[in-house]
Amino acid sequence: MVRMQYRTLGRTGIKVSAYGLGALMFATSIGNSDPDDSARIIHKALDAGINLIDTADAYGDSEEVVGRALKGRRDNVVLATKVSRPIGDDPNQQGASRRWIMTAVENSLRRLRTDHIDLYQIHRPDPATDVEETLSALSDLIHSGKVRAIGTSAMPASDIVEAQWVAERRGLERFRTEQPPYSLLNRGIEREVLPAAQRYGMGTLVWGPLGQGLLTGQVRKGRQNELRRAGLLKHVNDEHRIEVVERFISLAREAGLPLTHLAMAFAIAHPGVTSAIAGPRTMSHLDDLLAGVDVALTDDILDRIDAIVPPGTDVGVLDQAYVPPALQQVSLRRRPLGERTAA
Repeated sequence: MVRMQYRTLGRTGIKVSAYGLGALMFATSIGNSDPDDSARIIHKALDAGINLIDTADAYGDSEEVVGRALKGRRDNVVLATKVSRPIGDDPNQQGASRRWIMTAVENSLRRLRTDHIDLYQIHRPDPATDVEETLSALSDLIHSGKVRAIGTSAMPASDIVEAQWVAERRGLERFRTEQPPYSLLNRGIEREVLPAAQRYGMGTLVWGPLGQGLLTGQVRKGRQNELRRAGLLKHVNDEHRIEVVERFISLAREAGLPLTHLAMAFAIAHPGVTSAIAGPRTMSHLDDLLAGVDVALTDDILDRIDAIVPPGTDVGVLDQAYVPPALQQVSLRRRPLGERTAA
């Protein structure tokens, strides 16, 4: 078996595998309905050298499934989870306020059956909460020993810079990681997010390296889309994206690689990427992932990828992408009618 490569997670000193195990598909309501099968997948991943498991409180019962599966193996895992996505209808059971963070972390610790979380991440930016409030609460969790390191997910580069500045100015713990989307189809983070993360010594754990299923080879132009997510996510059915996938299928064939191996190898080839998080639902999905751990893309292949999707660009917009208030709220991008003329 090929030995897994480990990389340092930013400047934390924590070593994580170049491939991480995403736990969204272990939630019984949306992924694998058999927790025992999910446990077997987790155990096989650990046996193969994957030591990073990433979940979230918003992933249904994923934390509970992961917690049970890690019994007796917790100390060998870099366990990451997240907070801030809505949990139910209560308006205060979401976001990055001190009030919610302090409650949510206890809930996650209980579900994960552990006394500490290695990496606690803000799932999405919370414009309604001052970042100093968030960092203050997270700093207290680090000082209490309940959390080892803190990070963000889908945070714009400008917010990353602001958070680093606030942490330094206020003497607070700083975000050590960022978890953005990144794949052959979505390379927008190469423009600002990855350079900002590298500048501040942050580790980067990228999600969606298989394009939420589009880069598995199962979706082809002119054929019925059989992906489980096809009925939930618009971007999985985007014709332009599927046309670009066809070009990558051809490139993978010429390179003598399965498309999944091309996609995963691309995701970890960038010097700013620490680990690529893939979320297998079945054992066969994991087996395919592990079969490609020794793939290294040549400069020629990377150049041809650049020709299909230029660096720093996205093919379409992900449904799960973070949309800042400046774009969401009409009042922030349109002056009142009486102020719209130059006269």
